[in-house]
Amino acid sequence: MGDEVVSVLPIHYSETFVPNVHLHQFPLLSRPLQIPPSAALSGKRIRARVKTVARKLEISVPVDTRPEVWNNEKGREFGVARLEDDQEKNQETDKGKQKDGEEPRLTEVRLRSEQIPQQGVYMLGIVYGGGLHLVPVSETHQFRPTLTYLDVMSRRNRRSRGGTGSDSETDGPPPDPDEPPVVVAPKAKKPVDAKEVQVSARKPGEDKSGSLHGGMSAIRREMLLAIRAEEDEPWQGVEFCDGDTEASNHVFESIFSRREEQLECKTSIVTLLRSIKGL
Repeated sequence: MGDEVVSVLPIHYSETFVPNVHLHQFPLLSRPLQIPPSAALSGKRIRARVKTVARKLEISVPVDTRPEVWNNEKGREFGVARLEDDQEKNQETDKGKQKDGEEPRLTEVRLRSEQIPQQGVYMLGIVYGGGLHLVPVSETHQFRPTLTYLDVMSRRNRRSRGGTGSDSETDGPPPDPDEPPVVVAPKAKKPVDAKEVQVSARKPGEDKSGSLHGGMSAIRREMLLAIRAEEDEPWQGVEFCDGDTEASNHVFESIFSRREEQLECKTSIVTLLRSIKGL
């Protein structure tokens, strides 16, 4: 006996906001993305910014700074390290936020995004007004806390334990593989008989014919260039709207298609089944 048909819903397809519909995932978040009550009472709000070229998004959520759940001394220590980390990576926050002479403090958690490749076409489906509305999802991003300021504290602790320069090998970005290595000249020895030799220099990743091949050097160089380009791109502030705000409700109402013309499917069921991997 077959399953009983409960209801039949017409399908509406909308491209009103393409390509601005993104899927945001928070794998490490165990509660809704909301401001703690104590932070909300003090007038704090969630802030967001974006790097359009690098396709990076960042959300800053105020933390609960009540004395019973927050260590002010650690907050100041982390705040100084974060400020130093931002200056090193050209990631400084909005100017004028911190008053002159005020000691920096860690008062928010930053969630940085990483774009996830989509397998096929993702759709946002909403049952609304007696129909199923489908909206294409252009990008998928996963957000995780960014704790790079801990690296600054780690370097500082190594210097305090081992003396100045003890961490010189680990500070800064890795060396550029295209740059020739630094060779320390050996101590002078007694002169020997000179012989004529022929030498030729070539970049790492080149074979004897002079052509580049895809070695580890090229991969590291591309990674360094991508990191530098991302750090050099300035942040652009965007407004973060919670789900129950008027702006969010307006966008929600605008996402649905109001058109009634019929769409004709030109793909046969056989072609559709063959396009599904694993069948």
